[in-house]
Amino acid sequence: MSTGSLTLTTVDGDMPAYLATPDRDASGAVLVVQEAFGITPHIESICRRLADAGYVALAPAFFHRQGSPVFDYGDFTPIGPVMMALTADGIRADLAAGLAQLAALGFSGTKVGVIGFCMGGSVTLVAAVDHALGAAVTFYGGGVTQGRFGFDPLAEQAPKLQTPWLGLFGDQDQGIPVDDVEALRAAAATASVATEVVRYPDAGHGFNCDDRDAYHQASATDAWSRTLAFFAQNLR
Repeated sequence: MSTGSLTLTTVDGDMPAYLATPDRDASGAVLVVQEAFGITPHIESICRRLADAGYVALAPAFFHRQGSPVFDYGDFTPIGPVMMALTADGIRADLAAGLAQLAALGFSGTKVGVIGFCMGGSVTLVAAVDHALGAAVTFYGGGVTQGRFGFDPLAEQAPKLQTPWLGLFGDQDQGIPVDDVEALRAAAATASVATEVVRYPDAGHGFNCDDRDAYHQASATDAWSRTLAFFAQNLR
């Protein structure tokens, strides 16, 4: 595996990104959408794990307009202003730049997956609505019944999914009630592509991140296994 940084060009200037590439011929590529904390070591580790599984993995810094900060998991105070500065147009432009970079590397359409965590989970569903890709996986993405960043609520967007989508949520998530998850499941089920929602009874928000107190190993292990199986099934 090889890893490194590169710079993507967007309408709003340069956007740093982290890239992990498998040593063998890649079976596809995955765009990794960051958490609210930035391109953390955890997000970089997700890229490496995907590369270990045979995928080119690219994680753009969606906070590049604010200097690409990375925040500590224990301090939410500075995150708010950066999150508030995000816009739907800016996010869509950054998604397009990431997908263009993967296309330049030889991967487009159904050869491309997208995965996101926290705010990135919400953005992932948007990407799966806007683009016909191979597969999309959302980890605990909020904004289900109230839109974020200028997007419509996820439950309103889900029927328009163009990309097969898997949603992974924890029942103990204080920011995403189970009723919202079930509303999203029902909405996604009306889409023209395959969708699935999995709930973990003992997991809360951030359960996949082993750098956080919220980490729930059993749920994270199962969710990652499902993620890899979903990509293997749908990335062609």
